[in-house]
Amino acid sequence: MTAIKHALQRDIFTPNDERLLGIVNVCKAGKKKKNCFLCATVTTERPIQVKVVKVKKSDKGDFYKRQQTWELRDLTEVDAKDASKENPEFDLHFEKVYRWVASSAAEKNSFISCIWKLNQRYLRKKVEFVNVSSQLLEESVPSGESQSVAGGDEDALDDYQELSTREEQDIESMMEMCEYAVSNAEGFAEQLSRELQVLDGANIQSIMASEKQVNILMQLLDEALGEVDTIEGKLSSYEEMLQSVKEQMDQISQSNRLIQISNTNNVKLLDEIQFLVNYMDLSKGHIRALQEGDLTSPKGIEACINASEALSQCMNVALRPGHEKLMAVTQQHLLFAELRDTFARRLTNHLNNVFVHQGHDQSSTLSQHTAELSLPKHSPLHRDLLRYSKLMEWLKNTHREKYEGLSRTYVDYMSRLYEREIKDFFEVAKIKMAGTTKEAKGKFGLHGSSGKLTGSTSSLNKLTVQGSNSRRSQSSSLLDMGNMSASDLDVADRTKFDKIFEQVLSELEPLCLAEQDFISKFFKLQQHPAVMPPLAQPETEETDGSMPSKMAPPAEHRQSLSSEKDVVRLMMNKIFQSIETELNSLIALGDKIDSFNSLYMLVKMSHHVWTAENVDPASYLSTTLGNVLVTVKRNFDKCISAQIRQMEEVKISKKSKVGILLFVTGFEEFAELAETIFRNAERRGDLDKAYVKLIRAVFVNVEKVANESQKTPRDVVMMENFHHIFSTLSRLKISCLEAERREAKHKYTDHLQSYVINSLGQPLEKLNHFFEGVEARVAQGVREEEVSYQLAFNKQELRKVIKEYPGKEVKKGLDNLYKKVDKHLCEEESLLQVVWHSMQDEFIRQYKHFEDLIGRCYPGSGITMEFTIQDMLEYFSSIAQSH
Repeated sequence: MTAIKHALQRDIFTPNDERLLGIVNVCKAGKKKKNCFLCATVTTERPIQVKVVKVKKSDKGDFYKRQQTWELRDLTEVDAKDASKENPEFDLHFEKVYRWVASSAAEKNSFISCIWKLNQRYLRKKVEFVNVSSQLLEESVPSGESQSVAGGDEDALDDYQELSTREEQDIESMMEMCEYAVSNAEGFAEQLSRELQVLDGANIQSIMASEKQVNILMQLLDEALGEVDTIEGKLSSYEEMLQSVKEQMDQISQSNRLIQISNTNNVKLLDEIQFLVNYMDLSKGHIRALQEGDLTSPKGIEACINASEALSQCMNVALRPGHEKLMAVTQQHLLFAELRDTFARRLTNHLNNVFVHQGHDQSSTLSQHTAELSLPKHSPLHRDLLRYSKLMEWLKNTHREKYEGLSRTYVDYMSRLYEREIKDFFEVAKIKMAGTTKEAKGKFGLHGSSGKLTGSTSSLNKLTVQGSNSRRSQSSSLLDMGNMSASDLDVADRTKFDKIFEQVLSELEPLCLAEQDFISKFFKLQQHPAVMPPLAQPETEETDGSMPSKMAPPAEHRQSLSSEKDVVRLMMNKIFQSIETELNSLIALGDKIDSFNSLYMLVKMSHHVWTAENVDPASYLSTTLGNVLVTVKRNFDKCISAQIRQMEEVKISKKSKVGILLFVTGFEEFAELAETIFRNAERRGDLDKAYVKLIRAVFVNVEKVANESQKTPRDVVMMENFHHIFSTLSRLKISCLEAERREAKHKYTDHLQSYVINSLGQPLEKLNHFFEGVEARVAQGVREEEVSYQLAFNKQELRKVIKEYPGKEVKKGLDNLYKKVDKHLCEEESLLQVVWHSMQDEFIRQYKHFEDLIGRCYPGSGITMEFTIQDMLEYFSSIAQSH
């Protein structure tokens, strides 16, 4: 191993200015590879660098080469695997863990010891040694081969001390002064020894010569110590004098502090007394106002308001800690509580009397409003009561029970008053509505009509906008207008009903808004968090004997009220509990008089709901009118459904012609009325939906009637009715029915053409059959010029058929055709001339077609019809003029 070490030093490390201090023969753990050497080296030049080098023997010769180098400062941990047993394995932790197996445990221990010394000397113990025995780290390396590997050089490294630059310069200057310093080192050393002895003697003599001065210095020091003792004695006497002064000053300071504390306490006591006097003292005038103040005069009410506010301030003053223990404060609290209870009792009794008195006075004036459709105004009552609003706020904050009791009393009396007023008001409205038709009283009874249309045109029950659309069977509806027709009602009656209904809503709206505004102001329900409603114990009575009152919500609902708007709405529900019922009754009456009144009511009610929601979406008025609007909309839907149902139930006479169906004219009247009513209305969408349903039903039932018609041809029924529908929609210009308008035109045109084609086959029947046969032969493949050779279609047969239709016969046939068409068509639509002109065009087209076939199939035969186109025009014209 020594030879290997010297060889490595010579060949690898000396050229790189490095000294080899430790070496170990290793191989990688777990792999069977050639051995290599781990070497610990240091550089010979500063700064010194310590490295661990892996050296491997070359495969091609006996020389060694560096394979890998690590800086010792990168080493973080040395793991010897086992500190108690001899184990050749060890790990070195650089950037990763390298696992090695040494050739012997002794070499491993020697190498780890060398690494430890280098760590101690150069790295200041940065490397961590794990599973290494302390004996190996503290003691010297054992003798033998391992000591020769690293021990000698490391000891020499420990004894060596490098000269500083100053020492090198001094040695060089001395060697330059002596010529034989290099050639005779012993002589140079003796000379240096002699010079050192001379210097030592000079130092000793210098020390002995300075002894006298030292003695003088010691004497001066003794004198200085004496002066210090004198000064210390004087300072002690001064300190005793100052101590007595300090005690006197402490006594004066203590006395001043006690005086200051006393003054502070007096100031605080005065402040407390002033606080209690200022904030807990109620003037005699206020006490008198609370005990016996006049609650009827404005001055007395103002004095009571001021006194109640002063009392609230005194009772709500924030007392400082300890005030509640004072007897005077306790007595004042008792006085304030007594005054509060007394005044609350007086105020409650007075307002109860006011509510009762005002209620009776208002009820006595109802008779003057029965003759006209108007509601009594309550503004004087509200104005009188609003003088007490501040007192109500005081009562709300101080006596919640009495406040709630007053609220219940007000609601009870006002609900009775409003119930009488509203009932009388709606009775007048119903009487005025019933008077809109002269025969109204006779038509309000319930009838059991089936609502079906039967019989001929003259005997059909009239299907009109006003009457028949409201037919309902007695088993499925509360109302039935029987056989009421358009002649029973006129536009003036409908306009009068519209005005009455608008007046009813216009009277109710300001009444509800004024009452809601008064409740909010009087009971102070718009400024503070929600209070449990004064109706927390409402009666569970039923309105009109059939529907529960809205003022009886379940207990859990009352508990969940979180806003004062809910409280106001509950009070309004109780006060005006009859409005919704009366409105529904009035709506039912209007629908009973004329089902088309639902159109007026839908528009008016929608407008008032929209107005109320813009003011306050959560108000009582908005909610109530919204509920009633649902009923009106339901009646409107029933009206539409009734019309559709009556269309489906229509039956026609088998002996008379159909003409324009009555539900077609009924739709026209409905559309005209609806367009007038719904102009600029908010609920236009509902009307558009109804239009679509009605027009679809009209289309379906027109086709149904046309299929069932025996007297009138199907094409005539379809043509006339769809022409009427098309004319109606074109005139009214209903945007949502534009597609249906085009469809009606298409159906009218198609059936007009179909009727013309089917009718024109009769005047020239044999000629038609002859040429249909000719076209059939051509279609079967016979050449056109060879058709004349067919036995049934030769020229003789053609001349025979043509001779059967001279001009006189054709005119006679056309005259009969005109009479038949005239019988088929109705007079209302005036379509006779239109149909006759279409027949003329079709006849001319057929004539030209026949001439074309004669020219192509019978060329050069000279065969022509016995009448010309000009003759036909004269026939059609003379027939039309003669009739």
